[in-house]
Amino acid sequence: MYLINLHPMQQPPYHPPVKRSVEIAGHKTSISLEPLFWDMLRAAAEAEGVPLNALVARIDEERIRADTPPGLAGAIRIWLVANGRANERGGRIAPAAPADR
Repeated sequence: MYLINLHPMQQPPYHPPVKRSVEIAGHKTSISLEPLFWDMLRAAAEAEGVPLNALVARIDEERIRADTPPGLAGAIRIWLVANGRANERGGRIAPAAPADR
């Protein structure tokens, strides 16, 4: 599990997004994520034994296949939360189905 656990008295790590460059399919792009999400993304890549760029590329491929794809930063946040929940349950995430509203 790579979710960051906060002590009950510790304040959540609020911080504005930080822009970083990544390479997807040979093209550089910038992604803005809060430091907490960058930390979680690095930990997820390490846990899966892949470079950060490779994990971002995989998330991007999954995002593009969605019926209504979110932006890349949003897709990364969603993937991290969904993957963290799946890890809590002892499994991996499957591609998400759209929620009924």
